[in-house]
Amino acid sequence: MTDQGIREYSADMAAEHAHRRIAEAVRRMGEAKTQAGLGEAIAAEIIRYSMYDLQVIGGNMKRETDKLPSPYREMVRPYFEQQLFGMYHRLLSMHRSGALARRTAPITDEEMFRKYLTMVCEGCFGDTETSGTDFYFGDPVRSLFYYLLAGYAMFVLDEPGHPVGTPFPGGFVVEKRMREYLCPIRDKEEDVPFSICNFCPAKQMEGV
Repeated sequence: MTDQGIREYSADMAAEHAHRRIAEAVRRMGEAKTQAGLGEAIAAEIIRYSMYDLQVIGGNMKRETDKLPSPYREMVRPYFEQQLFGMYHRLLSMHRSGALARRTAPITDEEMFRKYLTMVCEGCFGDTETSGTDFYFGDPVRSLFYYLLAGYAMFVLDEPGHPVGTPFPGGFVVEKRMREYLCPIRDKEEDVPFSICNFCPAKQMEGV
């Protein structure tokens, strides 16, 4: 086999592996009926990511954030870090402490959850570089990391996909008022492929 043939074979094998892994993760999530069951399914998949994977994901997030104009770049960076790695540590902490298993309530919006699972498969393999989503990971399994944690926030914790306080251009931020979450862009992402905003429990902020 030529060097070119070896590279093509390796690429085909990697693509097949990614398809199997993502399909299996989505299947396990789809079997969940409660927030605990979904959280445990997500935790089981998240634990498979190595330290190297996390470093690459973090590097990609930094690269994408660095493209943003200053001072917005400096304002939003800690919220992007919270969105990914803060939620990652929160998930593992709840999993290991047993707090996750105590979330026995059913998934709040079953219909929306099913639509989200369908989107995850499309989003992992779609053109995320131009889709308008937060980051471009360049790899389906690393994109899955993003969607797993967003799913955990929205369908296990019933929280927004973007953390409270996340700023958006125009000076508006994601807010929590009493028990309600408000977002300045919630209803403005309908035409953006693979956007987690279309599945978020936050409501559109009035007058924005």
